[in-house]
Amino acid sequence: MIGSTLGHYRIVDRLGAGGMGEVFLAEDRRLGRQVAVKLLPEELAADPERRARLDWEARALAGLNHPNIVTLHALEDVDGRHFLVMEHVEGQTLGSLVPAEGLPLERFLELAVPLADALAAAHEQGVVHRDLKPANVMVTVAGRLKVLDFGLAKQGAAAEQDPEAVTAALTQEGSLIGTVPYMAPEQVEGRPADARSDVFSLGIVLHEMLAGQRPFRGDNPAALISALLRDPPPPLSELRPELPGGLGAVIARCLQKRPQDRYGSALEVRNELVAVARGGGPDADEAMASIAVLPFADMSPQKDQDYFCEGMAEEIINALTRIEGLRVAARTSSFQFRAAADVPEVGKRLRVETVLEGSVRKAGDRLRVTVQLIKVADGYHLWSERYDRQLEDVFAIQDEIAGTVVNALRVILSPRERQALRRQGTREVEAYEHYLRGRKLFHRQTRDGLEAALRSFASAIELDPGYALAYTGVADCHAYLFTDHERDPRHLEEAMAAAKKALELAPELAEAHASLGLVLTHAEDHQGADCAFAAATRLDPKLYEAYYFHGRSCFLQGRYGEAARLFEKAAGVQPDDYQALALADGAYRSLGELEAARGAAARSLQRIERRLEIDPADLRALYLGASMRLQTGDREGAFPLAARARRLGWNEPLVLYNLACFYSLAGDVEPALECLERMVTTGWTFWSWLEKDTDLDPLRDHPRFRRLLPSRGRGGAAAEADR
Repeated sequence: MIGSTLGHYRIVDRLGAGGMGEVFLAEDRRLGRQVAVKLLPEELAADPERRARLDWEARALAGLNHPNIVTLHALEDVDGRHFLVMEHVEGQTLGSLVPAEGLPLERFLELAVPLADALAAAHEQGVVHRDLKPANVMVTVAGRLKVLDFGLAKQGAAAEQDPEAVTAALTQEGSLIGTVPYMAPEQVEGRPADARSDVFSLGIVLHEMLAGQRPFRGDNPAALISALLRDPPPPLSELRPELPGGLGAVIARCLQKRPQDRYGSALEVRNELVAVARGGGPDADEAMASIAVLPFADMSPQKDQDYFCEGMAEEIINALTRIEGLRVAARTSSFQFRAAADVPEVGKRLRVETVLEGSVRKAGDRLRVTVQLIKVADGYHLWSERYDRQLEDVFAIQDEIAGTVVNALRVILSPRERQALRRQGTREVEAYEHYLRGRKLFHRQTRDGLEAALRSFASAIELDPGYALAYTGVADCHAYLFTDHERDPRHLEEAMAAAKKALELAPELAEAHASLGLVLTHAEDHQGADCAFAAATRLDPKLYEAYYFHGRSCFLQGRYGEAARLFEKAAGVQPDDYQALALADGAYRSLGELEAARGAAARSLQRIERRLEIDPADLRALYLGASMRLQTGDREGAFPLAARARRLGWNEPLVLYNLACFYSLAGDVEPALECLERMVTTGWTFWSWLEKDTDLDPLRDHPRFRRLLPSRGRGGAAAEADR
């Protein structure tokens, strides 16, 4: 072929070959550039199946436009030769760049993040690579990473696995070397492959980049396949103990044998790698824009509008949280600060680059809102505005503020995100005020607060019977009362009715689906709950409650792998949250995945310590912090946190339950049993969780523990299921 021409392409050199075709360096004489030409060997050129496969690769590449994926220029047919024309990538394969001891962390992150990002872009377009390996990844002379060879790609979520594709991969280059070592278990077995299969292959590549060796090896093909199907990967912490703890957990989750226990797509892996980079090493990505929204100051004459001021700020937080390219401090963290707070201090403690603060003056039907967006580094005002409007314009003001913040931070929005910024709940301002008051009361999580919140939501519904968000508030309140305070079936019935009404009014409201999932979980309709939570995350991929409550639902059923995945996802969409990672630790331990458990515990503890700096009396941070310190080996530092939680929350059943778990894991049987016995007297009702929680396994054979169970009524667990 060298020296010959195909149309206006002159073949210059042979670059490589494989089972799916030969690749040549060519000169595009029409445009005066070098290109890569991939064509079938002459003996296979007439094979219609091979031609169709080349067409398939072209269609896959044509739909992808990403700086880290090779660009397709054309699909040509000249003199009976069928070929692809692609950009010529000059550089080295990823495999040739990895030393025996693995890459330094900084270099690893420089390559791993764009690799995961490229794969995520393919997944977003419904393309599954199915042959990811270091030989199919090039690093250009300029240092840019490029993913090549989509010859085995599958396009479309509903496409069936092609058994011939697996066969082709198994026989590529006449041996098993080069493809099978990077296959997911389901591919080796000839089962359907999807994005999670690519995640497994990505995990192998990432492990090799760091350790200098693949996690699964064998002296012969049978041994290699056996390792892929059955052997656990070696803990990365043993091979590279100096690496951030969370990194091993990310790779360990990629390498789970069951697809449902892995990350759902490469985008989740990419986001986790960026999070690890920011928390434990050099940054691998441009810093994501970040913001904290402080509660607005109440400038009204009577100073009685704090619920309205906080509600406006919370609505802006909720809108901004839906933006993929923006990290927003959680309400629980930012609301610890008030107006006129020291902005540099806020930025330092919340790890944000910008702060939005403002004030509200409400008098009669007039509203004055003043806001300013401040850059933490120098105190410079990026934007400020004053709105003097009618009270009925409050919704338009919120939309304008959120939109202007996004523009000021130069965040690029997708059409879905633009729509999310303008989502409306009601146009009845008085109903909206009752709703805001209800949300403020709901956040207290006490019985009195929940009952008062119910009254506020009911008032909102009376004023606007079509207010779907108010119905979700009713559903959530009754669900929490049923779970934590009073096992009255009427609460479950009221919660179910409210959730269904919210869905009837707003079928596309993610919060309504999440509320229904919460209710169905406690009604023990777990299949229905799964469907409801899936709908919620489809409608709003950044709705924390959907992932968190779905994770709890899976944990209750003993589906620990799915629970861990969902808790990790919840922690990803709310970067200040510590509780989801703490629960992920328990799920990983229940699976026996101790490396992943330690990583989750370490990441949770980082967030807990930041939280306790802001609010030293946060009970949940105290008792979960005690457990996380215990799990990370800091036994001496764990007990003081547990003692503070016990002193502050001796009458709170949830505090007592979690302290019992802590003491049980610490081997202190007496205080663990004492906490459980005290818990029973406070009215604890969530017995299903106790039955599934492996933290309490050391106590289960103790007579005092067994005596607790009959207090639920005759029949123990069966009676619970009947309620």
